[in-house]
Amino acid sequence: MPAQLLTIEVSRLDAATARLTLTGDLDFDTAPQLISAAAELRREGCQQLVIDLSAVGLCDSSGLSAFLVAHRAGTSPIRLTGVSPQLQQLLDRTGLAELLAVVRASDGDLRATG
Repeated sequence: MPAQLLTIEVSRLDAATARLTLTGDLDFDTAPQLISAAAELRREGCQQLVIDLSAVGLCDSSGLSAFLVAHRAGTSPIRLTGVSPQLQQLLDRTGLAELLAVVRASDGDLRATG
């Protein structure tokens, strides 16, 4: 089964906040797209990035690294939404769940994600 290409749809929620909706696989080949999109938004003044992962089929270590790069480039943590149970387990095991703002559907307050 060939890898799914990654598409990133960017929506500005306000002057300082943008949502990146990812569709496809976030892996070695596609992680640079996320890093580039996040860097561009930071250059445009976005302080808060919300990354919607509900349509991501696969996220490997390169995807985790892309989250870390996007986080370190900003002044506030990136927010991850739509995290699958498998990805949540990876985030927990690597300690990234403590570093990044992971919004779980059970948290109830999804206002910041639009």
